[in-house]
Amino acid sequence: MNTHEQQQPREAGRGVTILVFGILSIVAVGPILGIPAWIMGRTDLDKINQGLIAESERQLTKAGMILGIIGTFYVIFVLLVVFAVLLVFGIR
Repeated sequence: MNTHEQQQPREAGRGVTILVFGILSIVAVGPILGIPAWIMGRTDLDKINQGLIAESERQLTKAGMILGIIGTFYVIFVLLVVFAVLLVFGIR
């Protein structure tokens, strides 16, 4: 195998999928797609660092992972606020 072949990424990145999951986790379904975006993003970033996935996938992957994290914590925060309000004002 020559040097050029060794430098070629061996796997396709999932940057677009991760980004879509991250966006949907914020606007619609929270942790249902946020957690997978977070996990897939971390996995793909590790593979990008190892040279298994093309460097061009880094920005989409990172953005999707961050949006997945934000979407997950946002929904958890909203649920905690709703629960606290229900505790303070009671359910009538």
